[in-house]
Amino acid sequence: MMVRRTREADADLPENPDHPSLLPSFESALTAVSRKRPRLSDPLVGHGRHFCRTVHPFCNINSLLINGLLRMSDESDDQHLTGNELREQKIFLSLLCMVPGLKDRLTDKDSSEEEIEIISQLIQKGVSGARSDDTKSIKGAIVEWITPQGQQLSPQLHRNIKSNRGFNHHRTGQLLCPTGLDWEDEETRAKLRNGDIHIAGDHWPIFLYADCIYNAEDPWMGLFKNNVLISAYKYVFTSPSSVDTNAESRATRSGNARLHGMLHVTPASVAYIATQVRFALSSQAIFSRTDITSDSEGFFNSVMDLFEDPDEIEDVNSLLAWWDSKIFPASATPTRIPAKNGALAKIRQRRAALKHQMSPSSSRSEGQANADN
Repeated sequence: MMVRRTREADADLPENPDHPSLLPSFESALTAVSRKRPRLSDPLVGHGRHFCRTVHPFCNINSLLINGLLRMSDESDDQHLTGNELREQKIFLSLLCMVPGLKDRLTDKDSSEEEIEIISQLIQKGVSGARSDDTKSIKGAIVEWITPQGQQLSPQLHRNIKSNRGFNHHRTGQLLCPTGLDWEDEETRAKLRNGDIHIAGDHWPIFLYADCIYNAEDPWMGLFKNNVLISAYKYVFTSPSSVDTNAESRATRSGNARLHGMLHVTPASVAYIATQVRFALSSQAIFSRTDITSDSEGFFNSVMDLFEDPDEIEDVNSLLAWWDSKIFPASATPTRIPAKNGALAKIRQRRAALKHQMSPSSSRSEGQANADN
């Protein structure tokens, strides 16, 4: 007898498009039926979304896979690769580690170019979807984050309108003003607003710094520690309700970090959130890698250049530890040593003593001691 699937049979599948295991499954006939329609998606799409947020948001996935496979088939070492090629290969290997079974699927002798293209399209769909979803959600939420507590912005910023942001508004312009420039200077403000001063991606805005304070003598001080960045990171990776630390979490399903087993902040995820916040503050309407005005891709790459600089590793590791304490405090907490006189320690000591008494070597030692006496 053929069993026919019903709409209700799939109704309990996860709705979150980031879920890596959105596969069809049958629901028990003895459970209540949800009225929500199912949203099925290939697991590769979910992995693509996580890849976008934690590894690289601007990748051409098809080229990344093809170039990576060609390098894997090349028996020569990596010494002949350029700096950009080395970074690309590192990103490719990160993708292979992120997606279970992807390496076997790509290197299988029966895999065709068409199959590889389908794989790349699914991952690319996830990348584009995550970037678009985060752009839309942060665009509205950031208005609340940049409004001083108990105050109102003047003129008021609308959650769905960006034309009056950027250097057109005092508050967003203040946050976007590049380090080394004085936003309070009227002439500087005028030049930024009319475009006489062009801001490249590697000219970082003041909002990256804690309390928007930049110390030219110590440019690492407070860098990437602004509260707006923390709010945006929590909004994307844990849950929107987790942004308000004083309120009880209202999240009804797992956040993106938990869905993918993410326990630590990655350098690329910090760069990604900073890129999204920078764009949300700007007046640009479309998030595009080819947008030379906001230069989001150039900004992201410049941040990653710093994070991957071997000479900066000590400060980068310190920064990531600080981020872990803010986002994943449980993972960042040092391992505690049980108290020597605590109950758990005493139980373990007793068990060790009993094992020692019952061991053959212990019995022989006791027998030899009795014979000597």
